Amino acid sequence: MDKESKDEKSLGGNLWKILPVDEKRAEYISQRYNLPYIISKIVAVRGIATEDIEKFLFPKLQNLMPDPHCLKDMKKAASRLAKAIIDKERIGIIGDYDVDGATSTSVMRLFLEQNGIQPLVHIPEREEGYGPSCQAFDEFKEKGCHFVITVDCGTTAFEVFDYAQSQGFEVIVIDHHEAEVKLPQVYALVNPKRLDEENDYEYLKYLAAVGVVFLTIVAVNRELREQGYYKDKAEPNLMNLLDLVSLGTVCDVVPLLGLNRAYVRQGLKVMSKRQNIGLKALIDKSGIQEAPGAFHLGYVLGPRINACGRVGEASLGNKLLCAKTSQEAEILAEKLNDFNNQRKEIEAYVLLKAIEILESTPQEYPIAFVSGKDWHQGVIGIVAGKLKERYNVPSFVMSIEADEVKGSARSIPGIDLGALVMSAKEKGILSKGGGHIMAAGFSLNEDKIEEFKRFAGEYVKEHLGDETITPVIEIDSQVDIAGINEDLAEKLELLEPYGSGNSEPKLLIPSVRISKASIVGNGHIRCYLGSLKGGSIKAMAFRVGDTELGKAMLTANGESYDVVGVLRRDTWQGRNSIQFIIEDAKRHK
Repeated sequence: MDKESKDEKSLGGNLWKILPVDEKRAEYISQRYNLPYIISKIVAVRGIATEDIEKFLFPKLQNLMPDPHCLKDMKKAASRLAKAIIDKERIGIIGDYDVDGATSTSVMRLFLEQNGIQPLVHIPEREEGYGPSCQAFDEFKEKGCHFVITVDCGTTAFEVFDYAQSQGFEVIVIDHHEAEVKLPQVYALVNPKRLDEENDYEYLKYLAAVGVVFLTIVAVNRELREQGYYKDKAEPNLMNLLDLVSLGTVCDVVPLLGLNRAYVRQGLKVMSKRQNIGLKALIDKSGIQEAPGAFHLGYVLGPRINACGRVGEASLGNKLLCAKTSQEAEILAEKLNDFNNQRKEIEAYVLLKAIEILESTPQEYPIAFVSGKDWHQGVIGIVAGKLKERYNVPSFVMSIEADEVKGSARSIPGIDLGALVMSAKEKGILSKGGGHIMAAGFSLNEDKIEEFKRFAGEYVKEHLGDETITPVIEIDSQVDIAGINEDLAEKLELLEPYGSGNSEPKLLIPSVRISKASIVGNGHIRCYLGSLKGGSIKAMAFRVGDTELGKAMLTANGESYDVVGVLRRDTWQGRNSIQFIIEDAKRHK
């Protein structure tokens, strides 16, 4: 995060920073792996250790998957789960209402179903609150279930688990959220972020909950095999569940490094086979006409599954991903699509109100901090993300309910929201809270809002200072239009999947002329980029029609620009060409 400097800002209001590269190392990587020099430069810029380059470029589960027993309590959890399967016990699953929760629940449910167990599933509605509840355990008890697995939740649910223990439950927690020194009283707690973990595999801390669940079922499957359970029956093909693992991993915005890269790379291959009936229906309903990539998971499929937990019925995501018939799947996919449209309308209203508050009131701290009594709590996380993007500061959005205030926050590099929220919780400012470095959720009493604002504001001020913060676009490499072709676009795909911790490479194309610019769709601009040295390329800039960048593109009049963006292959409706996605521009000097 750079502070505002004398450097010239772009039309998008950003500073540009070309990332430094060790040219000798880039040359070595190019020769060693037979890569175009620009690709090897990007690998060098990303700081991938020499011994990890092959695993980064060609991630394979067999090379990156550790023995699941490396995690504390895993052997204990796997043995207990295997016993429950062999003894045909009633098993309950408590998940979360986001995509990671839905996929975690579904992976565990499908694995149990493949082993003859029909688990009971409880996905809380947002009104019930995040994580396990006494209500869920009461429902399970009424149905004769006393063995429960929580996924994507439970690490700090102390009081609820005390209640569950008093009611005779055995509980296994499979989670990835931040842990405290104290752990709840449960049978086993599998979480790579336990403070007593030995961290032999540092990248396990990056796993989404669904990734931890997959490790768990690998351990359970091995336990069942060793006990001879599969002697007279077919063993489940766990690899077929990786489509769901990849979906949850991308949508939970965890770093796509280490094992996560292998999960997503392999999961996308499984997804392209369209074996999961529910995912197939959702892909078709979303209008995706190509093999899905990480972008589709994060921006097309994920939001639809999230929508049912935000404005609809939280359990529908799990029901869709575990659908048994095409008819059931199509009905559920249609519902999710409708909920997503509702979510967009509600989100637009709350975002407008939040912007009005922020821009009509002097801001004391370098944060966006807003609350409203009529705001749907299902969209506050998305709104927090959009405020963060708009103002480039950590953002906190709260919905004031009758009994408590529920909030969601999104961060910028340099501020650990998980640590901020945990600290506020320890000081008694927040009643509940947890999350990751870049995202967190929390609850508090209405009379604590101003105290939390001061706490969060001072925390951010201490870590970032209160100078004007200018967003920086980090550029991986410079390339002339003459060097852009389908072969380069194809080679760039070696760096996929893109996401948190491995962003899509930003390329700078200097001194181009913008021609045939026109508005298409909802404020998008389509054009061509050409060079006096020869060569041209199709280009697109999304949602810039009313911005300085958009106005400059539409009135370029032969002026020369430097542009920054990403290069992609365009395979829409059977095309086989390339397109440059413009993210920013400067007038060339």
